[in-house]
Amino acid sequence: MQLKTNNLNYLTKGKFFLALLTMFSLSIVSAQEIIEEKENVKETNTKEVIDTSKRFKIDGVAAVVGDYVVLESDIDRQFDQLQQAGVSASDMPTRCEMFGKLLEDKLYMHHSVQDSIVVNDAEIRSRIDQQINAFAQQIGSMEALIAYYKKNTEQELRDELYDVNKSGQMIKMMQDKIIEDVEVTPEEVRQFFNSIPEDERPVFGTELRVAQIVVIPETTEAEKQKVIDRLNEFRRDVMDNGASFTTKAVLYSEDTASKKNGGRYTLNRTRPQMVKEFRDVAFTLQEGEVSEPFETDFGYHIIYLEKIRGQEYDVQHILLRPKVSDADIKAAKEELENARKRIMDGDITFAEAALEVSDQVETKYDGGQLRNPETQDYSFELTKMDTELYTQLQDLKDGEVSVIYQDEDREHPIMFKILTVTERKEEHKAEFAKDYLKIKDLALREKQLKAIGKWQDSKIMETFISIANEQKSCEFNSNWLKKEK
Repeated sequence: MQLKTNNLNYLTKGKFFLALLTMFSLSIVSAQEIIEEKENVKETNTKEVIDTSKRFKIDGVAAVVGDYVVLESDIDRQFDQLQQAGVSASDMPTRCEMFGKLLEDKLYMHHSVQDSIVVNDAEIRSRIDQQINAFAQQIGSMEALIAYYKKNTEQELRDELYDVNKSGQMIKMMQDKIIEDVEVTPEEVRQFFNSIPEDERPVFGTELRVAQIVVIPETTEAEKQKVIDRLNEFRRDVMDNGASFTTKAVLYSEDTASKKNGGRYTLNRTRPQMVKEFRDVAFTLQEGEVSEPFETDFGYHIIYLEKIRGQEYDVQHILLRPKVSDADIKAAKEELENARKRIMDGDITFAEAALEVSDQVETKYDGGQLRNPETQDYSFELTKMDTELYTQLQDLKDGEVSVIYQDEDREHPIMFKILTVTERKEEHKAEFAKDYLKIKDLALREKQLKAIGKWQDSKIMETFISIANEQKSCEFNSNWLKKEK
């Protein structure tokens, strides 16, 4: 189980490269069309069969993989999009590497169809709605977004995003199926680690454990009632007067991710998407019904059930948040200032203060310790830390308490917090006992790569693959040319 240095590079740089392709690829629709066999043969008056390689050259087809094609223009387009994304020349793959990546994608897509893997159409369209809204908000307007992607209409952009998202989902689901049963035992982890030469063992960067105390300004009951009354007005206007729910969502909803789309989401009974309170209300409605106002952590909502399609519910919603007064904001900041002073004076520990005053339920009962969302443990690698969190911690010594920061999140437009570094582990070469979980993750990824490689080798041999003459000079990692070994 000898591990080469380039394998470790692949696990890091390769993952970055694949992510970029997924984020920024807007594939050409024709590259995903199913090829019919009759295209390979053209009958003339003399019953002459046209040579396939000539058709490749004329049509710009670089390869056929099963039922899918890769065009020469697809390869060029991938490079253009990576350049637009700001990828430096030194990080760019070669043309052959890019071509090989596209061949892999088509192989996954072809066999996801062969294996009857079902992609949820409504889920994809709901994801596109969220993407479009988020992109438009970042770039300034829908018109600017359409111009940026050089499309003529919003529908044209949606259609192309649909193809990209569907292709990506097909690839991911096929890969997940290949590796779903791959696991590593402690003995395999040990053998994996021992197989790495001493001078090639990975170096793990500086890691921090961080704790925080968060105080959120509380609104008054009177402000909450104002929001409930306003939502009831909307509900009566829609139910009694036939007013447009869509118009009200666009004008008044505070859910920025969905308001431009009329507050629309598609829910699925088998796949939780929104918070439980939201789903519980939505699934009790009848088509055309508008719910009573109800509360979640995000604020107060009303939901209009547009249509039920089996397990899928097409809904619209309006979100309003109670306003927070200046007095409420001042009181929250003063509460945290007092807690910080008591910690600094030694009257109370940071963990005790978190339990006493923090409004963040996820951390207060654990001494304020933050959990890394990527690894689900308490350690944050300094070089991979969220930029904002890094800025707040970079000059903080172990055990020191930060100044008070004002922050916000999706649920709360204003909050105050203090942070401390509870443990620091300096950059070091991998050690089996101390870094077991990270080594286990590397060992698992290595085993998954081998499983994928084995699957590829097998499927390449049983799948119709034709590579254009112009591309046959490439040295592929996989046996795309089906050479005898």
